[in-house]
Amino acid sequence: MGKKRIVKTDDKGGAEKAPAPKLNSKKRVESGILYVKSTYNNTLVLFTDKKGNALLASSAGALGFRGAKKGTPFAAAKVGEVLSEKAADLGVKEISVVVKGVGSGRESAIRGFISKGINITNIKDETPVPHNGPKPKKPRRV
Repeated sequence: MGKKRIVKTDDKGGAEKAPAPKLNSKKRVESGILYVKSTYNNTLVLFTDKKGNALLASSAGALGFRGAKKGTPFAAAKVGEVLSEKAADLGVKEISVVVKGVGSGRESAIRGFISKGINITNIKDETPVPHNGPKPKKPRRV
Protein backbone atom coordinates (compact mmCIF):
# COMPACT_ATOMS: atom_id res chain seq x y z
CA MET A 1 0.00 0.00 0.00
CA GLY A 2 1.47 3.32 -1.08
CA LYS A 3 0.99 6.77 0.34
CA LYS A 4 -2.05 8.69 -0.70
CA ARG A 5 -1.39 11.56 -3.04
CA ILE A 6 -2.86 14.97 -2.45
CA VAL A 7 -3.49 17.06 -5.55
CA LYS A 8 -3.68 20.80 -4.94
CA THR A 9 -6.01 22.70 -7.20
CA ASP A 10 -6.26 26.40 -7.86
CA ASP A 11 -9.41 28.55 -7.92
CA LYS A 12 -10.42 27.30 -11.35
CA GLY A 13 -10.71 23.71 -10.20
CA GLY A 14 -7.97 22.31 -12.46
CA ALA A 15 -4.61 20.83 -11.48
CA GLU A 16 -1.56 23.13 -11.67
CA LYS A 17 0.56 22.88 -14.79
CA ALA A 18 4.25 23.62 -15.07
CA PRO A 19 5.23 26.24 -17.67
CA ALA A 20 6.40 24.83 -21.01
CA PRO A 21 10.20 24.66 -21.29
CA LYS A 22 11.79 27.10 -23.71
CA LEU A 23 13.52 25.60 -26.73
CA ASN A 24 17.23 26.32 -26.88
CA SER A 25 18.39 28.19 -29.95
CA LYS A 26 20.37 25.91 -32.22
CA LYS A 27 24.07 26.40 -32.78
CA ARG A 28 24.77 28.67 -35.75
CA VAL A 29 27.36 27.31 -38.18
CA GLU A 30 28.54 29.08 -41.34
CA SER A 31 30.61 26.25 -42.82
CA GLY A 32 31.26 22.58 -42.12
CA ILE A 33 32.38 19.22 -43.41
CA LEU A 34 30.07 16.65 -45.00
CA TYR A 35 31.23 13.03 -44.72
CA VAL A 36 29.62 10.58 -47.16
CA LYS A 37 30.26 6.87 -46.63
CA SER A 38 28.79 4.88 -49.47
CA THR A 39 28.84 1.09 -49.34
CA TYR A 40 27.11 -1.44 -51.56
CA ASN A 41 24.37 -1.88 -48.95
CA ASN A 42 23.84 1.58 -47.43
CA THR A 43 24.77 5.27 -47.56
CA LEU A 44 25.74 7.11 -44.37
CA VAL A 45 26.01 10.91 -44.29
CA LEU A 46 27.48 12.93 -41.40
CA PHE A 47 27.67 16.72 -41.11
CA THR A 48 30.25 18.22 -38.75
CA ASP A 49 31.60 21.65 -37.98
CA LYS A 50 35.15 22.60 -39.02
CA LYS A 51 36.59 21.12 -35.80
CA GLY A 52 34.98 17.73 -36.50
CA ASN A 53 32.18 17.85 -33.91
CA ALA A 54 29.19 15.94 -35.27
CA LEU A 55 26.07 18.06 -35.73
CA LEU A 56 23.78 16.05 -38.02
CA ALA A 57 23.74 12.45 -39.25
CA SER A 58 21.44 10.23 -41.27
CA SER A 59 21.42 7.12 -43.41
CA ALA A 60 19.24 5.42 -45.99
CA GLY A 61 18.09 2.89 -43.38
CA ALA A 62 17.10 5.67 -40.98
CA LEU A 63 14.76 7.11 -43.62
CA GLY A 64 12.84 3.85 -43.93
CA PHE A 65 14.55 2.20 -46.88
CA ARG A 66 15.00 -1.52 -46.34
CA GLY A 67 17.01 -4.28 -47.96
CA ALA A 68 18.54 -3.70 -51.36
CA LYS A 69 16.82 -0.29 -51.70
CA LYS A 70 19.20 1.20 -49.10
CA GLY A 71 22.12 1.03 -51.51
CA THR A 72 20.40 2.83 -54.39
CA PRO A 73 21.29 6.32 -55.62
CA PHE A 74 17.68 7.43 -54.99
CA ALA A 75 17.95 6.59 -51.29
CA ALA A 76 21.29 8.42 -51.07
CA ALA A 77 19.77 11.51 -52.70
CA LYS A 78 16.95 11.49 -50.16
CA VAL A 79 19.49 11.30 -47.32
CA GLY A 80 21.31 14.31 -48.77
CA GLU A 81 18.09 16.31 -49.10
CA VAL A 82 17.00 15.59 -45.53
CA LEU A 83 20.36 16.63 -44.12
CA SER A 84 20.54 19.76 -46.27
CA GLU A 85 17.19 20.97 -44.88
CA LYS A 86 18.44 20.48 -41.33
CA ALA A 87 21.77 22.14 -42.17
CA ALA A 88 19.98 25.13 -43.67
CA ASP A 89 18.26 25.64 -40.29
CA LEU A 90 21.72 25.87 -38.73
CA GLY A 91 22.69 28.65 -41.17
CA VAL A 92 25.19 26.68 -43.25
CA LYS A 93 26.43 28.51 -46.36
CA GLU A 94 29.33 26.36 -47.60
CA ILE A 95 30.69 22.88 -47.03
CA SER A 96 33.65 20.73 -47.94
CA VAL A 97 32.90 17.11 -48.78
CA VAL A 98 34.82 13.96 -47.85
CA VAL A 99 33.69 10.84 -49.75
CA LYS A 100 34.55 7.32 -48.67
CA GLY A 101 33.47 4.02 -50.23
CA VAL A 102 32.61 2.51 -53.58
CA GLY A 103 28.80 2.38 -53.47
CA SER A 104 26.40 3.81 -56.01
CA GLY A 105 25.23 6.63 -53.70
CA ARG A 106 28.49 8.60 -53.65
CA GLU A 107 27.59 11.31 -56.11
CA SER A 108 23.83 11.40 -55.62
CA ALA A 109 24.15 12.09 -51.87
CA ILE A 110 26.21 15.18 -52.66
CA ARG A 111 23.78 16.28 -55.38
CA GLY A 112 20.88 15.89 -52.97
CA PHE A 113 22.70 18.02 -50.41
CA ILE A 114 23.47 20.91 -52.77
CA SER A 115 19.91 20.96 -54.12
CA LYS A 116 18.96 23.32 -51.28
CA GLY A 117 21.47 26.00 -52.30
CA ILE A 118 24.53 25.18 -50.18
CA ASN A 119 27.89 25.77 -51.89
CA ILE A 120 30.68 23.19 -52.03
CA THR A 121 34.25 24.43 -51.60
CA ASN A 122 36.07 21.15 -52.29
CA ILE A 123 35.49 17.41 -52.65
CA LYS A 124 38.01 14.90 -51.31
CA ASP A 125 37.97 11.15 -51.96
CA GLU A 126 39.31 9.07 -49.07
CA THR A 127 38.28 5.63 -50.31
CA PRO A 128 40.63 3.07 -48.78
CA VAL A 129 42.59 1.15 -51.43
CA PRO A 130 44.53 -2.00 -50.47
CA HIS A 131 48.19 -2.02 -51.50
CA ASN A 132 48.29 -5.79 -51.89
CA GLY A 133 45.09 -7.19 -50.43
CA PRO A 134 44.46 -10.55 -48.78
CA LYS A 135 46.37 -13.69 -49.67
CA PRO A 136 44.66 -15.61 -52.50
CA LYS A 137 43.26 -19.10 -52.05
CA LYS A 138 45.50 -22.09 -52.63
CA PRO A 139 45.02 -23.85 -55.99
CA ARG A 140 42.55 -26.72 -55.87
CA ARG A 141 44.07 -30.22 -55.98
CA VAL A 142 41.95 -32.88 -57.66
